[in-house]
Amino acid sequence: MTTLLIKNTTVQGQEGLKQILIKDGQFAQIENNDVELNFIGDVLDAEGGMAVAPFCEPHIHLDTTQTAGEPSWNISGTLFEGIERWAERKQTLSIEDVKARAKQTLKWQIANGVQHVRTHVDVSDPTLIALKAMVEVREEMKQWVDIQIVAFPQEGILSYPNGKELLEEAVQLGADVIGAIPHFEFTREYGVESLHYVFELARKYDCLIDVHCDEIDDEQSRFVETLAALAHKFDMGHKVTASHTTAMGSYNGAYASRLFRLLRMSGINFVANPLVNIHLQGRFDDYPKRRGVTRVKEMLAANINVCFGHDDVFDPWYPLGTANMLQVLHMGLHVCQVMGYEQINNSLELISTNSARTLNIQDKHGIEQGKPGSLLILPAENGFDAVRRQVPVRYSIRHGKIIAETQPATTQIHLESSEAVNYKR
Repeated sequence: MTTLLIKNTTVQGQEGLKQILIKDGQFAQIENNDVELNFIGDVLDAEGGMAVAPFCEPHIHLDTTQTAGEPSWNISGTLFEGIERWAERKQTLSIEDVKARAKQTLKWQIANGVQHVRTHVDVSDPTLIALKAMVEVREEMKQWVDIQIVAFPQEGILSYPNGKELLEEAVQLGADVIGAIPHFEFTREYGVESLHYVFELARKYDCLIDVHCDEIDDEQSRFVETLAALAHKFDMGHKVTASHTTAMGSYNGAYASRLFRLLRMSGINFVANPLVNIHLQGRFDDYPKRRGVTRVKEMLAANINVCFGHDDVFDPWYPLGTANMLQVLHMGLHVCQVMGYEQINNSLELISTNSARTLNIQDKHGIEQGKPGSLLILPAENGFDAVRRQVPVRYSIRHGKIIAETQPATTQIHLESSEAVNYKR
């Protein structure tokens, strides 16, 4: 493998310019810029850009991506019409169709610095077409991006014919993570039973768990407590994720206080999807309207691991998106009121470090000697600058090889004289 030396870069939290040596696909040395290193290989001038760990996408549905407007648009913009539009599009699914669309969005993600993806795939389908397609995509794209596949029972486990059997078959076919959707089951009892079954299956096959949990505005939807209690019981918190938990924004303070004690004890992870949550939730409210995003700020204060995901990109539920994690982060910081200077400066962790922990890949993520030599170079002074200016990824480097790069854009204004504008102070 080639050797790559990255010079004139900064690393957040460290003083001065650094140089990073990647050898045989791993970080070999991280030194001050003026230290002389003996090596033979390529040199990349970061031009003062900031080195950060690769972005992670902890929650996306690649089986539905790129289907907005096919065969018709979601005119109301609601969750329920999105389900209707998807039911129409689902009739024409094929392995080739799913693979082509998923790969297109994966290319967008790679261009935007994402190197680790967790995709939920609908297994409420006797043919399991989407799952089989994503298993192939995972193998075909592994050189450029790591993919975790969640077996997602879109229409429930106990409320869908042969739901249990389909979920187990999905794991046997190659799903890495077991999903559930307890708030969508016919009854609360079904929802609780579905979670017990998921833990049974995860322990049998040694899988991770990622549950669409309480994605509803109903303050009585409290399946997250069952999820956390089971994770605590089986000492599996680090392998368990609660996605969405939008109902938590409606819980009363007394209950939330008791719940947070259990959440801390359990050690489970959380994913908020601010672009989609604020768009789909609160639809039954008059005014005031709920924001529809879980308690991210409180989780951060309680040292509970939480991160941000897209959920959807250009599909019946979310018609926008270019798979840019900085857009997700930008929205999340606003909606969750995480807008202090240090909060913004450290916020890249919500789409990198915290996400890696959710994906349970923290041992191979981060700019540390001995870890895989994968990183991004952002044309920014620090995290605050990167978020404020929504900078593109200058270079995405994976195992010492550049897999994506963006040429800097130039904008000029022509007033009394011409001058370049870079949005810096």
